[in-house]
Amino acid sequence: MSQIIVTPASAPLALPRSLTMTFGSNALLSMLLGDHDRHLARIEQRLGVRLACRGNRISITGTAAQVSAAEAALATLYRQLEEGEMIDGPKVDAVLRLTDPAAEPRLPLADMPAIRTRKGAIGPRSQGQAAYMETLAKHEMVFGLGPAGTGKTYLAVAQAVEMLTAGRVDRIILSRPAVEAGERLGFLPGDMKEKVDPYLRPLYDALNDMLPGEQLAKRLASGEVEIAPLAFMRGRTLAHAFVILDEAQNTTPVQMKMFLTRMGEGTRMVITGDLSQIDLPPNIRSGLADALETLEGIPGIGVTRFSNADVVRHPLVARIVEAYDQRYKAVKEQARERQG
Repeated sequence: MSQIIVTPASAPLALPRSLTMTFGSNALLSMLLGDHDRHLARIEQRLGVRLACRGNRISITGTAAQVSAAEAALATLYRQLEEGEMIDGPKVDAVLRLTDPAAEPRLPLADMPAIRTRKGAIGPRSQGQAAYMETLAKHEMVFGLGPAGTGKTYLAVAQAVEMLTAGRVDRIILSRPAVEAGERLGFLPGDMKEKVDPYLRPLYDALNDMLPGEQLAKRLASGEVEIAPLAFMRGRTLAHAFVILDEAQNTTPVQMKMFLTRMGEGTRMVITGDLSQIDLPPNIRSGLADALETLEGIPGIGVTRFSNADVVRHPLVARIVEAYDQRYKAVKEQARERQG
């Protein structure tokens, strides 16, 4: 195992602070730096520190908080390389979200939760994801709320696969309301499965990331993994299952109550959605909003709310989400002023 030696500068404690990290493997250090030091540049830009590499050493200069965050980020990335993982831009961004001094981490990086599947361990890429993963592990029913790209559904599917492969549940059931299809569903080609599959495709994609293709096909054929529109849940009692309802903002209150009351012995339920992306007809209340008002605070039910800072797709996605949020807030404010 390679070593990292941290040497604080002998200068007084006045700002800026600096320290030097010495890495045991030049080969791993080269991968840590990235082509043309692009990973170092990413860390400098995000944390506001100054980094300089000489031989097998990296010096860090900045405020105490910035230096501490950069040290933690570099040590975490280097440890991932030691464990055989590859480092790329998204990996660097994920570690930076977890070490950003403005984020005030809930847990030390070494204590962050992980979900283990046969394709490897999945760790959090933001503070919101870390909180969500803890909630998934501890509660029988979980609501995951927030914008697209925060990993709400992906992590829920990962938790479901972990519990299935460990024998803690007998099957996985993934569902979505096919609201977008509406009355046009009957005009789509093919049988019912072929009609609704396009609306369930994101769930298939998440499963494909967790399970080898042949195993997934076998589990789908045996019924251990089931993907179905929400309407197919009516009248069923779901026992010893991990059940996920995705895009739940597009349910009505009646549909949501129907879904939640399917819960049987030994079942876990996760309900995910984004209340800013409701596709229901005008004047129809979202079942997700209604359920939160009714159920939040009940023992056994956990709620995690993601923010734009938890978006783990391309960095531009977070900025797009933020821009739309600001625009909607401005429009609502103008409407209130007109009414006043």
